[in-house]
Amino acid sequence: MTTTSTDSTGIVLFAHGSRDPLWHKPMEAVAAQIRQQEPNAVVACAYLELSQPDLPTVVADMVGQGLQAVRIVPMFLGVGKHAREDLPQLAQALRAAHPQLTLTLQTAVGENPRLVELLARIALNEA
Repeated sequence: MTTTSTDSTGIVLFAHGSRDPLWHKPMEAVAAQIRQQEPNAVVACAYLELSQPDLPTVVADMVGQGLQAVRIVPMFLGVGKHAREDLPQLAQALRAAHPQLTLTLQTAVGENPRLVELLARIALNEA
């Protein structure tokens, strides 16, 4: 499946972060799945704290690659302080730092009804 949106829009999977390197594997697996489904996708993982790279570094790298649009996908199940306050503040600072960039901030994945349905199916051992 090929879409033009991923050809010109970078995708940032944004998560909390952890010192434990094994914690990163699910985020990296999602990025790999995106690349498999859309080989032209520019996708990267970024972390709020305790891990690298951070969001400003990833966005600056994407801008350096010539992308004019970036979509941030908060990989949070719950919408706590990080998704509600910290991330919008980071996005505001990124918009100020890169005024030529179209920056889109998606809702947290945990708010997506498709993910809620899939998690319920997994819990019911039906997935």
